[in-house]
Amino acid sequence: MALEKLGIPHTVFQHSGQVNSLEQAAQERNQRPEQVVRSILFRLSGDEYLMALAAGPKQISWKILRKYVGQSRLTMASKEEVLAVTGYRIGTVSPFGLPRPLRILIDQGVLMKDEISIGSGMRKTAIIMKVADLHRALSEAEIVSLTDP
Repeated sequence: MALEKLGIPHTVFQHSGQVNSLEQAAQERNQRPEQVVRSILFRLSGDEYLMALAAGPKQISWKILRKYVGQSRLTMASKEEVLAVTGYRIGTVSPFGLPRPLRILIDQGVLMKDEISIGSGMRKTAIIMKVADLHRALSEAEIVSLTDP
């Protein structure tokens, strides 16, 4: 696993059954919904993508994201694009172990908690880690405000 190669402390959490909601995931992980981090892939143009990490139920503002990346047109990646670009299926996407380097934006809301959980790349499995360790593992990621206040 990519985090082990980096020497980043983390815990692998296995859900006993299907996860159907953010709230369910948080409850089973003994966390609040704001601690569950979603990894969302956006297509900027052609073969150019970026990943944005957002905390819990917070929605990324399209207006803020377009302004930050300096592009008036961008879309969420399709499930086929997500699999092709990340190697992961929607619902399991992780910013770790990607097959190619990707620009990663971390919404400031992710950093508001001491501990978070994030996709592992496998169904019913999450990574639980300290925010400081997430930041170390993704040291080149850009910290930005992507959600409306």
